[in-house]
Amino acid sequence: MWNTVFPSFLIGLREGLEGGLVVSILIATLVRADARERVGAVWTGVAAAVALSLSFAAVLTFTAASLPAGGQDAFGGVLSLLAVCFVTTMVFWMRRNARALSGDLKARVTEALARGGNVLALTAFLAVGREGLETSLFLWTTAKSAGQARGPALGAGLGVLVAVVLCWGLYRRVLKINLTKFFTYTGAVLIVIAAGVFAYGLGDLQEGNIVPGYAAHAVNLHGIDAGSWYATLVAGTLNLTPVMTWLQVSGYLLYLVPTMALFVIGVRRAAAGAAAGPAAGAATEGGRAGRQAAEEAAVAARLARKAEAASAAAEQAQGRRVPRWAVYTSIVAVPAVVAAGAISALGPASDAASTAIAITEKACGTGWSSPSAGSQTFVVKNDGANTAEVYLINPTSNAVYGEDPDVTPGSTETMNVDLAGGAYVFRCSFVDGTVLNSTTYHVSGSGSAPAGVAPVTEQDMENPVYDYRGYVQQNLPALLTAAEKLDADLKAGDLAQARTDWLPAHLDYERLGAAYGTFEDFDGEINGSASGLPDGTATKDWTGFFRIEYGLWHGQSAAVLGPLGDTLVKDVKGLVKAFPGQATDPNDLPLRSHEILENALQFQLTGIEDYGSGTTLATLYANTQGTQQVLATIRDLIQQRDPALLGQIDTGIATVQQDLTALGAGACTTSCPMPDALSALTTAQRQKLDADLGQLLESLSVVPDLLEERTSA
Repeated sequence: MWNTVFPSFLIGLREGLEGGLVVSILIATLVRADARERVGAVWTGVAAAVALSLSFAAVLTFTAASLPAGGQDAFGGVLSLLAVCFVTTMVFWMRRNARALSGDLKARVTEALARGGNVLALTAFLAVGREGLETSLFLWTTAKSAGQARGPALGAGLGVLVAVVLCWGLYRRVLKINLTKFFTYTGAVLIVIAAGVFAYGLGDLQEGNIVPGYAAHAVNLHGIDAGSWYATLVAGTLNLTPVMTWLQVSGYLLYLVPTMALFVIGVRRAAAGAAAGPAAGAATEGGRAGRQAAEEAAVAARLARKAEAASAAAEQAQGRRVPRWAVYTSIVAVPAVVAAGAISALGPASDAASTAIAITEKACGTGWSSPSAGSQTFVVKNDGANTAEVYLINPTSNAVYGEDPDVTPGSTETMNVDLAGGAYVFRCSFVDGTVLNSTTYHVSGSGSAPAGVAPVTEQDMENPVYDYRGYVQQNLPALLTAAEKLDADLKAGDLAQARTDWLPAHLDYERLGAAYGTFEDFDGEINGSASGLPDGTATKDWTGFFRIEYGLWHGQSAAVLGPLGDTLVKDVKGLVKAFPGQATDPNDLPLRSHEILENALQFQLTGIEDYGSGTTLATLYANTQGTQQVLATIRDLIQQRDPALLGQIDTGIATVQQDLTALGAGACTTSCPMPDALSALTTAQRQKLDADLGQLLESLSVVPDLLEERTSA
């Protein structure tokens, strides 16, 4: 719980202080303008804003679970992204306006006094309501990612309480806070936290099948216990977990780096401007401030008297039709009534469809009192002391119908499943080695439901791994021969022949794509690109196929390229020697069946890894062949679990290969017919290739999850 307190405390403190400053400055200005009778209007606006915020939080809490299976994830993902937008906007707005906040608000109050109490109430409502809605949304996403609401609620409550105390101190003039520094430091921390929320939201969209790539893991740290204190601390404060997809990691970095850079640049510019200002006008600053305060007080008093006279005249002419207390009560009550209506309309479905399931090291999966067929939502609560994997399985076949692979102590996770009639068991595997089964639940009813997924064990993957390693072992000698031929061309100074022999050698390596995880450092030495290197293509230590390609198609001499050919041959020989002793992770095959072409989409079809030869389409064709080799080893496992998926994949690969063959890339083994294949494509050709490859990747993205090792299932 405590790991979620800090980010919630920070957001509560910032938002509470921002809204509290508005209220305290409004009231202080009214008091100084001798318009104390208008203070009630300000508090009415504050109460209405609080009611709206709490009502919004109630709607989020009690209606999200009523969405269909997968809908909660999509709903949470969208709201997480909205929360990030709001927080980012707030951070930059406060950085720009913290210094002038007081003067701006005083001007608003002066204008509001001339218009009456209703405008004052509206001003307070808008100021506090915005902060309240942002806080509710941000805390809801934090609670959802944490799986429990106690920590976020406690942190936010403490933050708001501290903000109230600080605002009271500022109002009473017993405290002085450098608001510019405060909002600068907390803004930088909130940007880091928001980056984690952004990544979490993308993960939710992937789980809800709104965005692809759910099974494509960029980070999968099996050795880290997700329930350990350090893992939960990082996950709670930064929303970084031991398992993250490529999209999550990319989204995290793409948000954090430019946002933080823009924030820091703005802070430095503001600091430079602030330093120049006092140097130019320090001599007259005190006099200006005094005159400005006197003028503000005089204007406020004059406008207040006018407003009171106008209000009194209006009341005498028309009379009060509705008591003021009734108007104010209605304003506060409206959000609560609307929220109650929304919850009553959407909430009952959630209550009927969700079932609370409890797990501990002594009892697994208790609480399913009325099993029935159809869509089910299980809210799994871990009351134990260890992180657990929770499965809903068929006790006879061990087929998996639902799973939560990371339920940390004290947290809750949602499991959405569609069930037909039959027997089911919850199985809990704790990190301390405890494995328990629930009682057998007999589900009544009939109807169609997705078939369970047969578990994959390490033993199931032994033959596929053996077969694929045999394929690699068989093809490494051909790679060495092709590399030696390219090296001989470079030594002889025959660069034209080297440009011809470069492609077949490179394609020999690309067809081994699923093994790059096994190859360790050899992959970077043999086929590393210049992306990310300190000096780009000018980096001295850059070697391999892409380095030679760059030199061959950028006019570099044989004297420069000759040593690179020697290095390539040396690295390939090192790989041939080392490969028999290298280990292949069984999970690599299902994962690479998708990643080979996903990387091709990212690097080949964008031209990032084209260093002059114009052969990226030929490389893509070789990647499809490498994917076929991987699939050949796990074909039987896919067939047993989802034969229709296998048919979709086969059709998809054939379609992409036909596209490439029509473009001349299918037979492009020695040279390509187009000088720059990508730029030569028409818009229609490019769109068709992108669409067909995207459709194939959608089918392949299912394979890693389908064949994930579920040792406890």
